[in-house]
Amino acid sequence: MSSWAPKNYTTTNWSAYNEGLKQRGSLTIWFDPAMIWIPPPSGKRGRQQQFSDAAIQTCLTMKVLFGIPLRQTTGFVQSLLTLVGLDWAVPDYSTLCRRQKTLNLNIPYRGGDGPLNLLIDSTGIKAEGEGEWNARKHGGPKRRIWRKIHLGIDEATLEVRAVEITDSSIGDAPMLPELLDQIPADEEIGSVTADGAYDTRKCHEAIAARNAAAVIPPRKNAKPWEPTSAGAVARNDALRSSKYLGRAIWRRWSGYHRRSRVESKMNCIKLLGQSLMARDFDRQVAELQVRITVLNGYTALGIPVTQAVG
Repeated sequence: MSSWAPKNYTTTNWSAYNEGLKQRGSLTIWFDPAMIWIPPPSGKRGRQQQFSDAAIQTCLTMKVLFGIPLRQTTGFVQSLLTLVGLDWAVPDYSTLCRRQKTLNLNIPYRGGDGPLNLLIDSTGIKAEGEGEWNARKHGGPKRRIWRKIHLGIDEATLEVRAVEITDSSIGDAPMLPELLDQIPADEEIGSVTADGAYDTRKCHEAIAARNAAAVIPPRKNAKPWEPTSAGAVARNDALRSSKYLGRAIWRRWSGYHRRSRVESKMNCIKLLGQSLMARDFDRQVAELQVRITVLNGYTALGIPVTQAVG
């Protein structure tokens, strides 16, 4: 059988997308004069917080964007506030370090029309240890620690809708139900697309519980499951279809190749840094969540709309 001919694509909203790319370089998008920088009194006994979560998140955003340490971050934010004309106080580096560990960070998203089509995958990012070149150059075992990022993105808007951070010993499949739990129960999920590592009973059951279609390629040596649940029935249908059509045709017919978009999003996360600056797990989670917040903000400014030509 001859291979599929590659398609060429053209961007149909180049003017709007170009404007969005320019706005990504503007520092003013991170400073809103209406932002609650100093939180109102909590009404509880004890010392009140001097800075809101929004203030801490803004400072950490600058840290992530420019890859600078906490002390330089405080000076950088102070200079920006002076240029913008805001007489706000800036948290010192020890406050940023302490609050980063317990920061309550909400990842913004716009959402789209119709059911949510979720694309799932995971990747690793270095937390501690020598770089790839140094390890290859000098050889031998090196003390290297990795964190695993489990992502779920909206196929339509390319925004991250669910994220879990674990250590490298956690597999991919056990985290899929956790990702689905982050989607509001009243939001309809149309499909969940993931690779063959998620071809497990728990994953199919979690997807079927949300009344969504599972676009997961069965393993090469897959056998039919006993049809005792909706997830098992759906998986057996996918197995029969892939055997009848062939794995290559089934992937095109089912739309499995849409999963490449979540891989592109993972590359964007690593463009903000190939390794983590924080050293303890809670602060590393906050650092990665800030990265994802930045990327969702960039995506909201504009994404390319393409169509096949020729």
